[in-house]
Amino acid sequence: MKLKEFYTMAIDQGKKSDPRGKDLVEKELQRVKKEYDDLKEDKKKDFDLEKLTNPYADTRILHGTDSLDVKNILVGVDIEGAEIMLADRLKQKGQKIDLVVSHHPEGYALANLYQVMGVQSDIFNMFGVPINVAEALMNERITEVQRRLLPTNHTRTVDMAKLLDIPLMCIHTPADNSVTNYLQKIFDKEKPYRVSDCLDILRKIPEYKEAEKNNTGLKTVCGNEKNRAGRVMIDMTGGTSGSKDIYEKLSHTDVGTIICMHISDDNRKEAEKSHISVIIAGHMASDTIGVNLVLDALEKKEKLNVIACSGFRRISSSQR
Repeated sequence: MKLKEFYTMAIDQGKKSDPRGKDLVEKELQRVKKEYDDLKEDKKKDFDLEKLTNPYADTRILHGTDSLDVKNILVGVDIEGAEIMLADRLKQKGQKIDLVVSHHPEGYALANLYQVMGVQSDIFNMFGVPINVAEALMNERITEVQRRLLPTNHTRTVDMAKLLDIPLMCIHTPADNSVTNYLQKIFDKEKPYRVSDCLDILRKIPEYKEAEKNNTGLKTVCGNEKNRAGRVMIDMTGGTSGSKDIYEKLSHTDVGTIICMHISDDNRKEAEKSHISVIIAGHMASDTIGVNLVLDALEKKEKLNVIACSGFRRISSSQR
């Protein structure tokens, strides 16, 4: 398939699995369209037109032409300078690589990471937090992340890819949406009674089994495994960690357990104060599930030759 089709299908997978649902995603795109239409003509030329069809600012083609044929892809959770050099070296040794795919964003997709965090407000609202409260707490956190990204040398990896002429793209929120949707459906169906039951469910998933072998497996960081689970919330999308103040609000809902990729110590302490059990499912393993689900969707169109690196392991739908 062509690179543009590869990119468009990845975005479509993100939309299909978006926890907000199709209607809210479309409303967001309509909002951006109105924002664009209201701009003066001299401002429109600087507008990122991708935003009109792609609601995920952290997912972009960073180097490469739309018409590029894509069959052989090097995929990693993180693609930085070392992985770009790896791709170049593998090509020198005769390995065909048409495209390098990073999960975590680089370039201007990294600079815009904070723009996808608004999805968390809608997710917290779905779990019982009033939308005005969720938005107020998230706006503060979004501003904090935006400031943190300001000094980042975000073009570094993309500059290397351009100099070596190695096509590069990143697929972040579509993959995170996919793993969130996949796990939430499982837990909504299974309705685990205790926290230990949550761990048992996760251990059946191949990526988490693999992580346990590598000593990067499941960890209960808040609560006791004998505790009753309550409603289980999967917290794995929306750019990066949310507000530490959200846990007190969640304590007034029926959410008893949160399953996430990672959690800061400040957030963990607040979750503990609010008597919410927290399971760390694992960052690399959870990201790997998300990327695998995106690749599964892409391979419904055409079989790809996937070369895994940088924490990623290819596990197809047939292996689940």
